[in-house]
Amino acid sequence: MKLNFRKGMYDGIPIMLGYLSVSFGFGILAVKCGLSVFAAGMVSLTNITSAGQAAGVEIIAAAGSVIEMILVQITINMRYSLMALSLSQKCDESFTPIHRLIASYGITDEIFALCAAQEQKLRPSYMYGMISVAALGWTSGTVLGAAAGELLPASVSSAMGIVLYGMFIAIIIPPARKNISVLVTVIIAALISILFKYLLTAVSGGFAVMISAIIAAAAAAVLFPVKDEEGEQT
Repeated sequence: MKLNFRKGMYDGIPIMLGYLSVSFGFGILAVKCGLSVFAAGMVSLTNITSAGQAAGVEIIAAAGSVIEMILVQITINMRYSLMALSLSQKCDESFTPIHRLIASYGITDEIFALCAAQEQKLRPSYMYGMISVAALGWTSGTVLGAAAGELLPASVSSAMGIVLYGMFIAIIIPPARKNISVLVTVIIAALISILFKYLLTAVSGGFAVMISAIIAAAAAAVLFPVKDEEGEQT
C-alpha cells in the first residue's frame, strides 16, 4: 500500500506543479471578489475545480442566489460524473464504496487522464497519493495568490489574475484547431457570452454562463451529431 501511495504521489508531481501556478491566478481572483486568504484557500481545498471555483466566487461577489450557484456548478462540473463512471471500470476489488466516495473528491481532468492511462487496475492508495499532492499544489497556490493579491499593487494583481483564464484558453485551443465541431461550439459560447455581457445585462453572470454552455452544447449536438458504430446519427 505504501508503494502504491508513493507511486501515486510521484505521478502526481507534474499535476501539483501545474496546479500551483494556475491556482495562483484563482487566489488573486478570489481576493478581488472579496474573499479572505483563508476563505480562498478553503474554497480550493474543498473543491479542486478551476472553472467551477472561478464561476462560484463571481456569483458570491455578485450576491447571487443559492439556486444560481447550484445550477451553475452542476452545469460546469457535470463532466466529473462521467469521468468517475469511466474510472469505476478500472478500480480493483479493494475499491469499496467508501473508497470510491473518498477518491471522487479528487477526480479532476488531469487526474482522470493519468489514472485512465494506467495499464493496471487502480488501487485506493495510488489515487490517494496522487490526489494528496494535487490538492496540496492547488490549495497552496491559491493561498499564495490570495496573499499576493492583498499585498501587490492593483495593476500587478490584475495582470497576474489572467493566469486562470489563460489556462482555459490553453485547454480549448488545441482541440479547436483539430476539430471543427469544438471550434464552432467555442465560438457559439463566446458570442452568447458577449451578448449577455453587453446587451442582456439584466441576467446575472452565473445564469449567463449556464445558458451559454447549454445553448452551445445543444447547437453542437444539432450541427455535429455523433454517429454510432453502424453509421447512424444519434
